[in-house]
Amino acid sequence: MQVGSANHKRWAVILAGGEGVRLRSLTRLVSGDDTPKQFCPLLSGRTLLAQTKQRIARSISSDRTVFVLLSSHERFYKNELRTVAPDYLVVQPSNRGTLPAILLSLIRIVREDQDAVVGFFPSDHHYSEEHRFMSGVDLAFMAAEGERESVILLGVAAKHPEVDYGWIEAEATSSTRSHNGLLRVKRFWEKPSPRLAQDLLDQGCVWNTFVMIGRAQAFLDMIQIGAPQIYQEFEPIMEAPERCFDNAALADTYQRIPSADFSHLVLSAAPQRLGVLCLGDVGWSDLGDPSRVIKMLSETGAQNDWINRWQERAAVAVAGN
Repeated sequence: MQVGSANHKRWAVILAGGEGVRLRSLTRLVSGDDTPKQFCPLLSGRTLLAQTKQRIARSISSDRTVFVLLSSHERFYKNELRTVAPDYLVVQPSNRGTLPAILLSLIRIVREDQDAVVGFFPSDHHYSEEHRFMSGVDLAFMAAEGERESVILLGVAAKHPEVDYGWIEAEATSSTRSHNGLLRVKRFWEKPSPRLAQDLLDQGCVWNTFVMIGRAQAFLDMIQIGAPQIYQEFEPIMEAPERCFDNAALADTYQRIPSADFSHLVLSAAPQRLGVLCLGDVGWSDLGDPSRVIKMLSETGAQNDWINRWQERAAVAVAGN
């Protein structure tokens, strides 16, 4: 797909380095091994990563799309990403959470394009209305291009009091953001209790998709403030001129740093720099556990040869109880 030249500063980062532990009972049934969910053919014989890649390609060129991976997963992604140039694969030596993954991808991008505007996309999400979702992504990119110091979060309409999602409490602002259809973050709520989730639903709060769009430098500035020690550990890597990373130096850095969550350390520390664009109901689901996958498949009518085996196993489990 050809993407217009007006979007030449737009980059995408597809986050595909998770282990998928909560979905492992299902992915083992489908694949016969411990294939992480993003590499497992869950949906009509296609992987979640393949769907994410195709979805993002509608707006962002493949030569400005970076994949964040784990070295231990090479056997899972080697074939699927065989046409992607090696320097667009940001391969981490180990899993240290979302913050190092995001920081490392930003370092890779700013080496090539210091003025980049970057969108981060988890690889385990589903949207039943992909065109509406990508229209929202385009709006968020346009907003981020005009908001040099801000990061735009994409929220979706909450449909029930979900306790496993992150929620955003947003409010109107009198700043120029209002002209872009943006709201201001008032507070984050991570995995609330059932009672609190119902209150958040009643208040009109939205689910946080963890899709984020902003200038690369805005992300880097926020990380430097919110997680200065981790940022400092990566500074020698930032100063290296090569587009590809030194594997030995990277392994040494990852051995020294703790696991770190981007939302907790960076986003929660800088609500004043965050805008929220609510996309309404785009049929979003974070496919984090088997029940969500089965529900999504039943709603969309997708056919998969493993569903009968899963239902048979569930029936046996119920009978045993």
